[in-house]
Amino acid sequence: MRILYDGHIYTVQASGGVNRYFANLINRLPQDYVPVLTASEQRSVNFPTHPNLKTFFLKRHRPGVIFRPLEGYYFQVVYALQKFDLIHPTYYLLLNQQDMNQFRLPVVITVYDMIHEIFYPDSDHIEPKRKAVNASQAIICISESTKKDLLERCSIPEEQVSVIYLASEINIDLSYGSEPVPNQPYYLYVGGRASYKNFDRLLTAFAKVASAQADVKLCVVGSAFSELESKLLAELNLIDRIERYDHVNDEHLAKLYRCSIALIYPSLYEGFGIPPLEAMSCGTVAVAANSSSLPEVVGDAGILFDPNSTIELADIMLSLLNNSSERDALIIKGYQRAKLFSWEKVVSQTIDVYRKVSS
Repeated sequence: MRILYDGHIYTVQASGGVNRYFANLINRLPQDYVPVLTASEQRSVNFPTHPNLKTFFLKRHRPGVIFRPLEGYYFQVVYALQKFDLIHPTYYLLLNQQDMNQFRLPVVITVYDMIHEIFYPDSDHIEPKRKAVNASQAIICISESTKKDLLERCSIPEEQVSVIYLASEINIDLSYGSEPVPNQPYYLYVGGRASYKNFDRLLTAFAKVASAQADVKLCVVGSAFSELESKLLAELNLIDRIERYDHVNDEHLAKLYRCSIALIYPSLYEGFGIPPLEAMSCGTVAVAANSSSLPEVVGDAGILFDPNSTIELADIMLSLLNNSSERDALIIKGYQRAKLFSWEKVVSQTIDVYRKVSS
């Protein structure tokens, strides 16, 4: 099977969840498949490999000039001269600058979440996604929650939609290096901190914990604190109780997970929620909001809580400090649950979708 992967995502993010998803998918395709990837330039991070991978590159930027018309024409020619069984775009826009419904071959699209539709209704991302979904013969959603949200907002047949869960790339085996971790007991937060991530409520809950436990910290993996976040940290008297790491490699992240008391993940909405799965894979407790897709990931192998209740979250965090037997039992359950999610399953189920639409 010859599959076109339009690499528009590489113009949007240098590294990130979506291009990591496609790298894992393409890397594991059967040996007799031919993945064809187009991109504005080759990336050094999360770029796929496959023995039959064919690539077509055209640098988008040159000094002082943006060759947008040339780019569109170049990829139009590439797509016209190559033969494909289907196209699985990496994003909702295409490098050839045409609509997906102009392709005379099956289109498979992956929908990761409905964050823009729910939280940012004026976003420019919404209309291209709607068009891409409507042009597709098959749609992959990464959770039942995302499928439900998609069907509520798009008039498409449910039988066109398949749910294929993601998997974790990191596990406890990566976690025994020399990378630094906080030298006091700590809870861990990983990822972005947009408003729907509910990070402010975590800080408020942690302030209650910090007032009761003098030696505990909150470790944050992510970008530098904003002015508003720094102000809140000062108001809550938490500046000395926070340890932040910038974007870390997989080995460092795995160690931060394993050595933590628990991952705290209070997000109001996730299309899937990779950090709780990573936490379980790396031998710590996943404490996650009982919202959107997160219960599908964590199941009964972690602790779910009301993301609007600061008191409930603070009580859970304190209980994990004082009840080591409960924590140990959850770590064992989480480690077993994490094994249910694998990239081999992702690829196998995706191939089933490919075969269905191309037959």
